[in-house]
Amino acid sequence: MRGDAGVLSVRDVTLQKGTFALGPLSFDVPQHSYFVILGKTGSGKTLLLESLAGLQPAEGQVVFDGKEITRKLPEEREFGLVYQDFVLFPNLNVRDNIRFAGRFRAIEGAGALFEDVVDFLDIAPILDRRIAHLSGGEKQRVALARAIYSRPKLLLLDEPLSAIDPTFRTAIMIALKQIVIRYGMSIIHVTHNFREATFLADRIAVMMEGQILQVGEAEEVLHHPTSLAAAKFLGFKNILPASVLGRTEDRRLFSVNPNAILFSRHRQDREHCLECTVEEIVIQADVNKVIARTGDRTLYAKLPKTMFAKLHITAGEQLYACIADRDIMWLPEAVALEEG
Repeated sequence: MRGDAGVLSVRDVTLQKGTFALGPLSFDVPQHSYFVILGKTGSGKTLLLESLAGLQPAEGQVVFDGKEITRKLPEEREFGLVYQDFVLFPNLNVRDNIRFAGRFRAIEGAGALFEDVVDFLDIAPILDRRIAHLSGGEKQRVALARAIYSRPKLLLLDEPLSAIDPTFRTAIMIALKQIVIRYGMSIIHVTHNFREATFLADRIAVMMEGQILQVGEAEEVLHHPTSLAAAKFLGFKNILPASVLGRTEDRRLFSVNPNAILFSRHRQDREHCLECTVEEIVIQADVNKVIARTGDRTLYAKLPKTMFAKLHITAGEQLYACIADRDIMWLPEAVALEEG
């Protein structure tokens, strides 16, 4: 059932929608890959998808499979777009919704493809149901089936799991990941959900206020942000200036994972042991959070229950917060960092 989805190349794409400006944006989506655009609501993710689908006219250059498609109509691009509210036809049953594209053009291997999609997404029991009688998860599977049946060369997914009961999200995510291999197409999936991005993505673009802050392999982007804005969006804690480590001439910022901080009443055999005062302790089910002050900066740490019990840390106590060089992630930016 595999197809042959080409590479998408986006260069300096811009789009103005009212007061919102998108771009300029440049990125590539490799062949047979799962590409996630991760960003907050209102960052322009859906607008970008619509521009790629040809529904929103944009400036710049979009090339797919070696051919420029910047000015092509939506039906000429052969892309499939699945919105977060599914946009299914309420007057048709599930079977006819899936086969809808066949009303307007011949679908290669239509019969075998239909049977394969129905089996793959496990929707045989609901083929004769009306859309109004489906759950959110069932609607999502039908929307995916309809998109796959139309044999798109690129599948565009707009927050596809936002209306899904959390109980079924993992099953849907597994199915989404398998689409790339089973049907040989690339996918662009926009979301604000970090779990989705971590589970699904081969590559990730971090998007904010109409701009792409960073794009690259998923592991690299999620664990090595290249800007302060990306680090904050990705939830990095303890973003601090190099001066905290005594490097007064270094104007870069660094981050350290809260789980990597070792508290002690004595200096330890680590490269950096910072004198600090414990300001607050937050008791949680799995770990305890310790908020401490070193100089004019705040440190956030997470301690396993056993370690916390062993140290008997109390608020107001003066300790050392020890950090190993291997746990420090440097940001390239040499910028001033305001407290908080």
